[in-house]
Amino acid sequence: MSIEPLHRSTFDVPKMDCPSEENLIRMALREVPDLSLSFDLARRQVTVLHRGSADAVLARLTPLGLGARLLRNEAAPDAPGPLPDASGPLPAADDLAESKVLRTLLAINAAMFVVEIVVGLLAESTGLLADALDMFADAAVYGLSLYAVGRAAHLKVKAAHAAGWLQLALALGALIEVGRRFAFGSEPVSAAMMGAGALALVANVTCLVLIARHRDRGAHMTASYIFSANDVLANLGVIVAGALVAWTHSHVPDLVIGGIIGIVVLDGTRRILALR
Repeated sequence: MSIEPLHRSTFDVPKMDCPSEENLIRMALREVPDLSLSFDLARRQVTVLHRGSADAVLARLTPLGLGARLLRNEAAPDAPGPLPDASGPLPAADDLAESKVLRTLLAINAAMFVVEIVVGLLAESTGLLADALDMFADAAVYGLSLYAVGRAAHLKVKAAHAAGWLQLALALGALIEVGRRFAFGSEPVSAAMMGAGALALVANVTCLVLIARHRDRGAHMTASYIFSANDVLANLGVIVAGALVAWTHSHVPDLVIGGIIGIVVLDGTRRILALR
């Protein structure tokens, strides 16, 4: 029985900008035999060493909705045995250090999810409620990463779907709340918005500092760094919305930032549930 030749295919993935997207890609390709992945997050590209057609690989990436398209496909030097992961294995000590960082990130994001949910409800702020949802999404990503270590592929998908369905319920709840408060009015407390937003900002900056020490240890940690950097922007959005609420005496800035964050998280949920 002849073995199909080895190919190197590079895919442009414009929406790959956080750990969830990398995990989605890895799980989407989990059943492709004899395959090796290499992620270039700066260029938002994935290089795949594989046998068979590049179209078969692309067919698994397309349903994720990340905008994947084939840039180039070329023959690669063949080698006996299974293909190694292109990023290379990390020493056990480094794995342990990264695991500790991920656990810390999970704890910080889970705690801030609870804080922002409570303050958001008391302050009648959809912006804080949506930002709490974003914190939950982060915690789910880090928790899934820890849970998936050493487990079978189908369990990884089940865990991702469980997090995705919960995230979907929260995202829809946040968007419904935005609509309800738009129709019936609300009185968001600007001071509470800015205070909780500032606390979340400190939490995410802390995450950035922790990840910065490990961001060169692999694609996942680099992506985690980018993910937390994006969260800092969301926190700044809540703070600015709080300031605008105080300045304009209107609840509209709060509704706008809440709607934007809710839609972003809802789109991320769609990608997770697209996994099969």
